[in-house]
Amino acid sequence: MLRRLLFDLRYRIGRAPWDTGVTPPEVRAYVEQSSVRPGRSLDLGCGTGTNTVYLARRGWEAVGVDFSPHAIAAARRRARDASVSARARFEVADVTRLPELGSQFDLALDIGCLHSIPRDRRFDYARGLAARLAPGAVYFLYAFCPPQRFGIARDEIASLFAEEMRLESFEQGTGRPSAWYRFKRL
Repeated sequence: MLRRLLFDLRYRIGRAPWDTGVTPPEVRAYVEQSSVRPGRSLDLGCGTGTNTVYLARRGWEAVGVDFSPHAIAAARRRARDASVSARARFEVADVTRLPELGSQFDLALDIGCLHSIPRDRRFDYARGLAARLAPGAVYFLYAFCPPQRFGIARDEIASLFAEEMRLESFEQGTGRPSAWYRFKRL
């Protein structure tokens, strides 16, 4: 509860440094391939909806989830201003206890959410996500690595998803210790 209040406060006062307003080039490169057809996408820890709105603009039925009511209100405004409200839906929810979100997703994004989840709740996150992905779905994860305060080791990430997903690529991030992971749902 305290974490949720602290995150919401950061959005309220306009000091959420993780919410850059820029869709990462790794996500754009995948989505903009000619072989990738729009489907359903899930943005976990969507913040103010940057990536959800981007996907909706590209023809995806996009769902964003965040536990900050203030961030979700801003995301809804962003979608309305971009004229994609019909394709972008936002839910205030805890990503470790995802609500019913409709049919399965073809693409999921987590740009900096998993590493901030308490260790004892990460398994719930992984099981909930896997249950909502269609076979063959792609999952992009960007996470801080140790020794970052909120870092999560590659081994832990691999074991969280080992039963339901195959790791297709791993790339070290630039700047602070971080990494990009791309999984495929089995």
